[in-house]
Amino acid sequence: MISILFILQIIVPILLIIFVLLQQRGTALGSAFGGGGGFYLKRRGAEKKIFIATIALGALFIIISILNLVGKS
Repeated sequence: MISILFILQIIVPILLIIFVLLQQRGTALGSAFGGGGGFYLKRRGAEKKIFIATIALGALFIIISILNLVGKS
């Protein structure tokens, strides 16, 4: 039987990948590796919400993975 944790462990990383890809809009390959052009851009509006959601999904994935690991012991 498939548990809820297993299903969440599939859905959350897919959402995490989507949110990370959404953050890379309009950037060249060089800026993806740290060549940001020499100026600081402040996140505002939807970009800030996507950034916070990405952090939350990453933390949720770690928590779900630990719970799934502990549950199998």
